Amino acid sequence: MIRKLTSGKYRLYARKKDPRSGKRRNLGTFDTRQAAEQHERAVQFFKRRG
Repeated sequence: MIRKLTSGKYRLYARKKDPRSGKRRNLGTFDTRQAAEQHERAVQFFKRRG
């Protein structure tokens, strides 16, 4: 999940909420939405590989 911050940057959050804190994990902050989407694809790739 990508959200735009008030600073104008984009932050990538985990899809699932952390059971202990009840919040989503921060997976990185990026200057552009395109960079955040690219990193999200990389995260999904490494999650699914064997």
